[in-house]
Amino acid sequence: MSIQKKSILLFLAAENFCEQEFLTVKNIFLRKGFNLFISSDANSLCVGGNGMKVKPDVNIYNINKNNFGAFVIIGGKGIINYWDNQILKSSVLEFNKNNKIVASICAAGVIIAKSGILNQKEGVVYPDYKKEFDRNGVIYKDQDVVVEGKIITAKNPASSVEFADAILNRLN
Repeated sequence: MSIQKKSILLFLAAENFCEQEFLTVKNIFLRKGFNLFISSDANSLCVGGNGMKVKPDVNIYNINKNNFGAFVIIGGKGIINYWDNQILKSSVLEFNKNNKIVASICAAGVIIAKSGILNQKEGVVYPDYKKEFDRNGVIYKDQDVVVEGKIITAKNPASSVEFADAILNRLN
């Protein structure tokens, strides 16, 4: 497997990312020998919902999709502030256009929905945000994880292990 395919780009909100989703996914990827790079628009540190601090490796404005096999967006209350972020949406579109995995968990699924790549396709998001899927033409499935080609969505923190496994299965 190429170095590029073994590298995963993970996006964290600058504030209030879901620490459980982040730690679960991160640890599974690292245990399986993948290289993980954390991106954000945070000026210095990303701060999770419970105060955990994470230093991003790369600013979201400086990512090169060619260096990664997957783009994973972590949820949490803070990700709602990114639903209309044009840089994130264009990153989702670029990864998708280049036949790479695009994945989101919890509230982050709205970013993928708003990018348009899930229009008339199946996906899942934290149930409170199902209306956002309806507004963007996504067929909501009440499952923990939904795989639609190279687009992977997950419902909530309890789905984190299954979510990480689904991403790794599509990368292999």
